[in-house]
Amino acid sequence: MKKSHSKRYNLNMLSCALAACLLMAAPTAFAQSTSATLRGQVAAGSTITVTNVETGLRRTAQGGATGSYTIPGLPPGTYRVEGGSGGTRDITLAVGQVATVNLGQAAPAIPADGVTTLDRVVASAEFVPETKTSEVATYVTAKQIEMLPQNSRNFLAFADTVPGMLFTDNGSESRIRSGAQGANNINVFIDGVGQKNYVTPGGITGQDDSPGNPFPQSAIGEFKVITSNYKAEYDQISSAAITAVTRSGSNDFKGAVFWDRYTEAWRKPTPDEEVAGSKTEEKYEQFGAWVGGAIIKDRLHYFLSYEGKDIIRPVSIEPPAQVNLANLPESIRSEFGATSRPFKSDLYFGKLSFQASDDHLIEFSARRREELNLSGIGGTGARSYATDIPNKETRLDLRSVYSAQDWMNDAHITYESAGYNPSPVENGTSARYVVINPTNPGSASNPNLLTVLNTGSGPSFQDKSQKGWAIQDDFTWFGIDGHTIKAGFKYKKIDLKAFQQFPPFPRYWYDINESMTLPFRVEYTSPRSGRDPFVSTGNTQVGIYIQDDWEVTDKLMVNMGIRWDVEDNPSYTDRVLDPTIAAALRNWTNIQNTDYDIEDYIGNGSNRSNDKNNFAPRLGFSYDLTGDQRHVIFGGAGRAYDRTIFDYMAREFYGGAFTTYTINFRTPLHPCTGTACIAFNPALATPEGLAAYAAANPVAGGEIQLLNNDFKTPYSDQYSLGMRNRVELWGQDWNTSVTLQHIRSRDNFYMHLGSRRPDGSFHQYEAQGQTWGGSPFIAVPGYGNLILGDNGFAFNQNSLLLSIDKPYTDSSPWGVGIAYTYTDGEENRPNASEGETYLFDYASVRDQFYTSTGVPKHRLVLTGIYSPGWDLTFSSKLVLQAPTPIFAVNNTLSPANGTCTPITGAANCGALNSFYDPVMPVYDIGYKQFDLAAEKRFQLPGDFAFKLRADVLNVFNWRNWNQFDTGWGPAGGPVNPNVGVVNGNNIDGPTRTFKLSVRLEW
Repeated sequence: MKKSHSKRYNLNMLSCALAACLLMAAPTAFAQSTSATLRGQVAAGSTITVTNVETGLRRTAQGGATGSYTIPGLPPGTYRVEGGSGGTRDITLAVGQVATVNLGQAAPAIPADGVTTLDRVVASAEFVPETKTSEVATYVTAKQIEMLPQNSRNFLAFADTVPGMLFTDNGSESRIRSGAQGANNINVFIDGVGQKNYVTPGGITGQDDSPGNPFPQSAIGEFKVITSNYKAEYDQISSAAITAVTRSGSNDFKGAVFWDRYTEAWRKPTPDEEVAGSKTEEKYEQFGAWVGGAIIKDRLHYFLSYEGKDIIRPVSIEPPAQVNLANLPESIRSEFGATSRPFKSDLYFGKLSFQASDDHLIEFSARRREELNLSGIGGTGARSYATDIPNKETRLDLRSVYSAQDWMNDAHITYESAGYNPSPVENGTSARYVVINPTNPGSASNPNLLTVLNTGSGPSFQDKSQKGWAIQDDFTWFGIDGHTIKAGFKYKKIDLKAFQQFPPFPRYWYDINESMTLPFRVEYTSPRSGRDPFVSTGNTQVGIYIQDDWEVTDKLMVNMGIRWDVEDNPSYTDRVLDPTIAAALRNWTNIQNTDYDIEDYIGNGSNRSNDKNNFAPRLGFSYDLTGDQRHVIFGGAGRAYDRTIFDYMAREFYGGAFTTYTINFRTPLHPCTGTACIAFNPALATPEGLAAYAAANPVAGGEIQLLNNDFKTPYSDQYSLGMRNRVELWGQDWNTSVTLQHIRSRDNFYMHLGSRRPDGSFHQYEAQGQTWGGSPFIAVPGYGNLILGDNGFAFNQNSLLLSIDKPYTDSSPWGVGIAYTYTDGEENRPNASEGETYLFDYASVRDQFYTSTGVPKHRLVLTGIYSPGWDLTFSSKLVLQAPTPIFAVNNTLSPANGTCTPITGAANCGALNSFYDPVMPVYDIGYKQFDLAAEKRFQLPGDFAFKLRADVLNVFNWRNWNQFDTGWGPAGGPVNPNVGVVNGNNIDGPTRTFKLSVRLEW
């Protein structure tokens, strides 16, 4: 049934009207998502004043009729609180924190000597932990960022210490994920502004195919990680929210210069290097500087930061395990072995903060990221096969901040530009050298080929980007006693672009056992007439929300909110399928009587609409059992909508836009047949000859990729129940938290085969009960295969999150953190959480769920910081996690026609759950790493200090293997006795590495 959209509303007009209404309703203050709020009880009518001891920022409030007060919009930092009958109190507030301080009580005693000096205030200020939030949230402090062992200077790596989070860095890219969902589903908010990647995977911009950092670590003050049940102000997210605040300048002129480094001489050899007998050149340097101060004391401050990386990372070029290296020609053997690939990055950040009055703050920040990154080297890719992946990003943020007695408002105008543009380092042809698999040769007409080496031009050319501006506003009202009501909107106008061509240059195939000069095949692409591979669209996003934090009693807090989002994507809604293709589909008898209606996928320009049903209610509570914030039960339930990556939506355009020509050349070992089988012609080794062949052999049609006309936005439903405690142990306050969490993610994007057999069936032996495999790659007459895009991938997650924390303070200079996560995760397509978006073994996604890949069932992270005096500080981090399930099809107990049934030990056609390492037989631990760091501070004349630091990563040189035999065996058995056994030299994480850092600060 066709839909009618004759009255489609104008999204631009609606969003502009909403923006105008809200802007007229409120002037401009810090968003609650990044700033702190101070609240509590004082004598009725008393005046409370808080002053930031570093910047001079000053806020006042008055106790209401019941004695309650609220001071919002406080940037994280150290404050002096004065007023009420509690005298003076110095406190430290964290990012996004709601701290409760009752000033009717006597404040802790402050030493009389030097009490007014800023140094004493900063040193003696107490941290007031937040316990009454319903969010499943954990803070990462500036001290942890500064002191814990690390290698990458990526501030997201410290989220790894939070229960439920997992940070990975495999040398090619670094990503952060939460639970059973993948990295695509997170969002990072910096100063209240989301950093979402709209075009490519990775969650935030710059996380796709890059080991670089999204932000200079020296510019991050601290951040909070919310793994579920965030409030309504958070958008474009369905797993974890990371909200960070950037540093600002202060009245004091401060700065630092740093440099850290290690080389191959400072680490143990990798397994590949042990085999080779020598180490490969490696260099890892990180360097930078930051400076901040006052242009006008208490009024205008600046902060500047730069960080760079210069990395030469070792990789290994090696043939498949089935190939005997001694049987290969010397010209091929010489390409194998340990090598390296370079990476360089530059990160710039600048910020101006103008305190126009006690109530009005204006900020402007700018960030620039530039990277040079070579990928494709390693495995079977020679150095010449490299692809250059430049990563460039620019973001600007202008904020105007206004705070009053009963309300506050935060307004942003932002601009962003980010591009993803891989291209071959070498232009020209490429060569793929293969052999017939000696252990499974296949047939003479269809040999099973193993790729041994790729040389020449790289396989990828892409041009994908997002660029545009946004305005967002958050207005908070405190005028009703016991209520904090917050409402806001966001309007964003972004230009999205996508293009790709695989391969961009001809690829010639050579059988090493036949000829190194005479190819038996060539593959190349040519633009197909009538199919435009370039797609760009003006994307418009609108979001509105309202929420209320209701203090029902002095013990019970209830959080209620709802948000609504809509995204206008004209490339989808206005899509008109080529009438010729539409006619071919409607006339194809194979799909006339099958399990779907092709009309649901044929766009005519008026039968598609944006998903306007994205209403996300969120409800939470906290109950303070004893009224002193020491024992608090909390919980919540809510829905969160994410978005579908534009690169997936763009497949309608560039899927099938290029003709891929495959010409087989008749040779003794490859006696091909058919129209694309000819004798080798030297002219076909030239661009002119290939173009002439394409002109003489035009290929109409091509693959057809279509999206459902009723496409929905992916979302997750989140439920949590937990308890926080502050307990005294050994004379110190410890914070504990235990949370049960359930998350159900639905409507995630996937693509499946629309092609069917002549009788409309999918499986060849469907009548005999076949349910898996035997996919019908049958071309639409005049075209290629039909592939359909739908909603359907789903994830379920049950988690136990446990944390125990004793904070580091100047008065108690040691800190301990314990974070344990138990995750029972499942997905209805193995590898979906790892980024897989295609499902070809079934007609469509099924209700059967499999163990989630990439998520260990058990994970324990222990951290510690200790300062014994003498300006020495020691820190450590231990990570232990269970084996991570990986995708491995198991059909050994299935008949040859591929029926999929559960078996003991693993889900049939599902994930491989357990591994055995014959070198280091540890059955319970899949990943283990212990790091140490030590720092010595030397005071220099004046205000200068010199710091010398040493980090030792993977102290015990544990090997974390990541290459396993995943072949269970043929259909019907027998089972491969080596399934799950290590069968390669690849490892995750570093070998034991010594890293030296020096730092000059003032």
